[in-house]
Amino acid sequence: MSNEKHDPFAVLKIKDYQFFLTFRFFLTMAIQMQSVIVGWQVYSISGSVLDLGLIGLAEAIPFILISIFSGHIADTFNRKKIIVLFTSIFILASAALLYLSVETSGLLKLYGTFPIFILVGIIGIIRGFMSAALSPFLSQLLPRKLYGNGATWNSTIWHLASIIGPSISGFLVAIDYMTAYGLALVFISIALFSLLFIPKKETPAKEEGESIWESISVGVKFVMKNQLVLGALSLDLFAVLFGGAVALLPDFAKNVLNAGPVELGYLRAAPAFGAAIMALIIAYRPPVHNAGKILLYSVAGFGVSTILFGLSTNFWLALFFLFLTGAFDNVSVVIRHSILQLATPDNMRGRVSAVNGIFIGSSNEIGAFESGLTAKWWGTKAAIIVGGSLTILVVAITGKISPKLRKLNLKDLE
Repeated sequence: MSNEKHDPFAVLKIKDYQFFLTFRFFLTMAIQMQSVIVGWQVYSISGSVLDLGLIGLAEAIPFILISIFSGHIADTFNRKKIIVLFTSIFILASAALLYLSVETSGLLKLYGTFPIFILVGIIGIIRGFMSAALSPFLSQLLPRKLYGNGATWNSTIWHLASIIGPSISGFLVAIDYMTAYGLALVFISIALFSLLFIPKKETPAKEEGESIWESISVGVKFVMKNQLVLGALSLDLFAVLFGGAVALLPDFAKNVLNAGPVELGYLRAAPAFGAAIMALIIAYRPPVHNAGKILLYSVAGFGVSTILFGLSTNFWLALFFLFLTGAFDNVSVVIRHSILQLATPDNMRGRVSAVNGIFIGSSNEIGAFESGLTAKWWGTKAAIIVGGSLTILVVAITGKISPKLRKLNLKDLE
């Protein structure tokens, strides 16, 4: 048994990782800003709660269609080049969102929300390629023993950016959309600049004579046959799918809490604030022992907090319960990321990351559509409460059918 003292700041001493976190921070801040801006803009144009769900679907469909192929690309070509290329394309798509909001363009008056949905779909394709490459690229920057520590700080920075981004965008949307989109564009450019300082890493070894479809099939089979990986991904998939309360925040803020865009920014940032606080706790007390049980309890806590949020009619109570959803969610994010990094060979990380993206990344958007659809049928509050209840049911089922996940200790995978 090792007596080596745990250093919560170990990965922050690695220069390449510092540049990666800078990239991650500014890119995430821009993405979160755009999410709030697009949601409020579309809702202000159409006034339809269903459209809030369709925004997610417009991004999820292209994301899913491209993700398995993008995983093969991430395991075949240089991952840094992939990230640089698609961050550059993301800058162009963001510039187009800015142009749509210029009064003189007149495109939104002529076509309504349609051009916004087209650009959201393009961003879904961009996310599909970046999602497949980012996690494997991160693994190339760190020694294996620091994967858990790296996952914690990566999550911390992501959630910190998710606090600042929505908060800023709430104020800027109250001014005008051009200013809000413009600052998001600046942040993406800073992210790209930071990435350029990271040296190029070697492309993983590829199986000789393996076709694209054989390569894709190997990645999918690996996930489906690994009970730990499949269990962790499935748990988060259904929890996010049913617990997508965030997508309904524009309607909930306006019609339940009688709040405006500034308050919406705070509500949107609350889960990330809770996650950031929890990430700092995890940095000092990583969930290594009994990680499987902690994972199950944290997702159940996420479901309970979602239900309590849906029952709230007071702004501060709603803010608090959203804070708790983020805190519980971050525990599952760190444990899931650690499982994926430790249980996956380097030459398969792109494909496994792509499957993870389909399970987790797209489930946010599909969950947004599910929430929008059920909100149209039953009302926003009922949709949120039912979603939280189904999340708890998923935890019970997963704990029952995945004994390896339930008994997991991360130390056993190191």
